[in-house]
Amino acid sequence: MQKHMLFVMDPIANINPKKDSSLAIALAAQDAGWQLSYAELSDLYLQNGEAWALITPLTVQQDDHHWFKLGEAYSLKLDDSLTIMMRKDPPFDSPFLYATHILQRAANAGSLVVNNPQSLRDCNEKLFATEFPDCCPPLMVSNNPILLRDFYSQHKDVIFKPLDGMGGSGIFRCKPEDSNFASIIEILTNNSQDYIMAQKFIPAIDAGDKRILMVDGVAIDYALARIPAKGELRGNLAAGGTGVAQPLSQRDREIAERVGPTLKEKGLLFVGLDVIGDYLTEINVTSPTCIKEIDKAYNTQIGSKLIHAIERRRQLASKS
Repeated sequence: MQKHMLFVMDPIANINPKKDSSLAIALAAQDAGWQLSYAELSDLYLQNGEAWALITPLTVQQDDHHWFKLGEAYSLKLDDSLTIMMRKDPPFDSPFLYATHILQRAANAGSLVVNNPQSLRDCNEKLFATEFPDCCPPLMVSNNPILLRDFYSQHKDVIFKPLDGMGGSGIFRCKPEDSNFASIIEILTNNSQDYIMAQKFIPAIDAGDKRILMVDGVAIDYALARIPAKGELRGNLAAGGTGVAQPLSQRDREIAERVGPTLKEKGLLFVGLDVIGDYLTEINVTSPTCIKEIDKAYNTQIGSKLIHAIERRRQLASKS
């Protein structure tokens, strides 16, 4: 089995090495004997119908000041000699979409792409969660202000959010009789052009927005509860939340076991479930984070678990 892993990601020089999950995965792969390479979205291209990339040899180290070294870039056809870690952060915009099409060609040529490019296109991180209505709070997806007002009138305290945001961006809470409702809907829907999600407010956000990491359909035993800062609605670390690692609750496990088989079926090897209280709110498939925070608290070695899952997948593929 070839052990060459290509990381497609945002500029590696700009990451936070203390927290970055892509770096944690790269370190685990390198420790397991994988040759590493690096590329950004702009390095992917099609040539005569085949997927190629301008890739750069990569070595990594656990050093908060000098965490990577790059070699000499060269062009490589993306085929069965490669495992490709697609770790580009949202937004899911046109370049991201086209990159998944190029990576689909690579997958057709035998590359294992983590996560599956087709599933990256199909599984919007907010809409995907609605495939499991028994796990979700009451919600609505619409761009119709009349329908959204009806939902708000029914549930009184409601979260409104765009379908393509990340890090808690663009989230609004409307409490009962909020005079800003019409303006919020107007802005978020771009005057009824864009779909948004309305979700009944979950008071348990005070105890944190839990990130549950799933490796090949199985939950890691500990989650990171991202607790909002005082006076803040959002628990996202990017919005100033504080991360507290903790064991999964029984309800967390029920949600993970409900969602896990679908993740496995769709080739989503590394996924982050967002759970508030008893409810699933999002399924993060693009570039889930929180590996380092959970590892630090419980020595879970999540990166190594993912690498082992990838190696199992490659071995099964080579036998079929």
